[in-house]
Amino acid sequence: MYRIAYLFLTALCFGLSPIYAETLNHQTLIKSAKQSPQWLTHGRDYSETRFSPLAQINTSNVSTLGLDWSYEFDDNRALEATPLIADGVLYTSSSWSKVYAFNAKTGELLWKYDPEVKKAWLARACCGPINRGVALWEDKVFVGTLDGYLVAIDRTTGEEVWRTLTIDPTKDYTITGAPRVVKGKVIIGNGGAEYGVRGYVSAFDVNTGEQLWRFYTVPGNPATDNDATTQRAANTWTGEWWKLGGGGTVWDSMAFDPELNLLYIGVGNGSPWNQALRSPEGGDNLYLSSIVALNPDNGDYVWHYQTTPGESWDYTATQQMILSRIQWQGEDRDVIMQAPKNGFFFILDRKTGEFLSAEPYTDVLWSEGYDANGRPVEVDGARYLNKPFLQSPSAIGGHNWHSMSYNPSTGLVYIPVIKSVMEYKQPENFKADQHVQNIGVDLEAAPLISAEFMQLLKEKVTRGELLAWNPKTQTAAWRVQHKRTWNGGTLSTAGNLVFQGTADQQFMAFDAQTGETLWSFNTLLGIVAAPSTYEIEGEQYVAIMAKWGGGYPLAVGLEPMPGLNNGRLFVFKLGSTQAMPAADIGNLHMAKAPLKAERLSAESLSQAKSQYMQYCSGCHGLDVVSGGGVPDLRYKASQYPFDTFKLFVLDGILKDRGMVSFQHVLTEQDAKGIYAYILQEAERAYASDNDVGLVPKLRYWALDGLASYIVLAMDGSPLAALPGVLLIGLIVFGLVSFKRKKRIKN
Repeated sequence: MYRIAYLFLTALCFGLSPIYAETLNHQTLIKSAKQSPQWLTHGRDYSETRFSPLAQINTSNVSTLGLDWSYEFDDNRALEATPLIADGVLYTSSSWSKVYAFNAKTGELLWKYDPEVKKAWLARACCGPINRGVALWEDKVFVGTLDGYLVAIDRTTGEEVWRTLTIDPTKDYTITGAPRVVKGKVIIGNGGAEYGVRGYVSAFDVNTGEQLWRFYTVPGNPATDNDATTQRAANTWTGEWWKLGGGGTVWDSMAFDPELNLLYIGVGNGSPWNQALRSPEGGDNLYLSSIVALNPDNGDYVWHYQTTPGESWDYTATQQMILSRIQWQGEDRDVIMQAPKNGFFFILDRKTGEFLSAEPYTDVLWSEGYDANGRPVEVDGARYLNKPFLQSPSAIGGHNWHSMSYNPSTGLVYIPVIKSVMEYKQPENFKADQHVQNIGVDLEAAPLISAEFMQLLKEKVTRGELLAWNPKTQTAAWRVQHKRTWNGGTLSTAGNLVFQGTADQQFMAFDAQTGETLWSFNTLLGIVAAPSTYEIEGEQYVAIMAKWGGGYPLAVGLEPMPGLNNGRLFVFKLGSTQAMPAADIGNLHMAKAPLKAERLSAESLSQAKSQYMQYCSGCHGLDVVSGGGVPDLRYKASQYPFDTFKLFVLDGILKDRGMVSFQHVLTEQDAKGIYAYILQEAERAYASDNDVGLVPKLRYWALDGLASYIVLAMDGSPLAALPGVLLIGLIVFGLVSFKRKKRIKN
């Protein structure tokens, strides 16, 4: 009672009404698309455009934008949510599915809700304990939790109203995506395709949490399952796919057309990725990698379009879908647009699913294009059946979950593009294990020259850019190159601006017409989330969640930049000058030599590395290089004797912090091998950190130059025709260890 009274008085003091100005329902969300100064749903409107009509902040004054208030969260895991704003309150979520409500004008924390997810569930999550946001409807806030619950929270008090388990808890499902609310139904999917689950999307009553319908995205066992998807799609699969789950999880994107009464869902990858293992005789494998239109009243199938038939590369279609009306070949068409992982920008008729166009928005090696029927023309060898195939985009995609936006005034879509390559290879001995990722692809590659060189190469080969794409012509309008990849989502506004955060700790504003950089703010934190904007008492604000991380940094092992440790929410407005805190993560090096491990044979060390890759690299990174958020084992585990290491890996003494036991897949001898491999990489880090003088600097320059040269060659630059002797000299120079400054957490 006291808490409610406090919130009531707080609302009065700051001009916020505890009784909502307008009931937040179906009609409110429809009207808000054109005129609302608020941000009421994940993509701002049902069409998921992420375009705001606010224009107080514009190209003429954005240079005076400054930090108005900020909030520090209580851990250092990635922040991926888009803040929602309704009736003067900002709602957002952080890692571990926690939900927060702030006074959107002052930054005062009004309440915090913790669903108390058991940390051991982290072992079932591919990409960390992240959460991409909440949904609002009437007097409730909705959040999906990492351990599979859908929770309704009172918007005023932060108290839990109801909680519904949406998954089978014996299976390795997770929820990281933001719910959507359509016509009084909360819609939520889930993740877990890498762990062998069967995907689906479900609708629940907003008031009671009762399940109203469920649509499966892949068929079950035809002998026992009688659902509509199994009946309709089983003939597009072969073998006993249901034993490996099938995949097809709906872990992120949705959109809704209230006039057509169609709910659009984006469906994910196969389980495992490798089609040769899950469906040995091929087939399209519906509805993997598809856009599916459903009737939101009952979940019935209406139409589908498959962006990647028989997907075998983790080419999901879960990326954002935008609804718009554009002029296409001389006539106005109501379309749905998507730039999924596979590198093509798709335009479909959103009433019928008719294929209109698909053109590459980034470098593509797996397909020559799409035919008139909307099917890809695959390159020979792309399915890596008989030999490895160097693929672009890689498994992280040409565009991942980072939201794009659409400005109807410019007619451009603003896409956070990822440029990357990856070698796909058949595994020698595939065995699906429980509670671990089973992708069915051999990702292990021998380091070129040295692990240090691979770190340089990863930073240069995997790049990012902001792309302005014209869907009417299916061509690029402009591009802005970023220093690193895995950059944040975009927001476009009527002020002719595009906002985006970057991996190298900048929050930026660009001219929406030209791509000119107009403003930049150093957040001391990399950004992967998308911003939102709102207006209170005649002043426009821009909000962004800042903390780099998620699947790519965890798995690939790019060293984090110095900066702030814990994630933050930053809110900006014109003329504000709040100071930033000082950085609390600096450049460290390994001052103490790692412990010595038992020397293994080359064969045993290779096996240990393979086991590390399968069971450990998803969190601790390739080459034992942490991308942040979890300990860098070169610097942590290398200081522990094996008996202590065994307590973590086999006994699971840290399960309450997310590090569960791997005793079900690793023996003590296996653990000793992994420990020896980690210490080997730690020795390399120690030698590099403590190597001083001119020669190491020259070697670093040489290897850095070689990595740059390889990128030029991949891009087809004329500079790649430099004399071969120079290339040979650079390789020879890099064969010896060199100085590489290590950037890790305190």
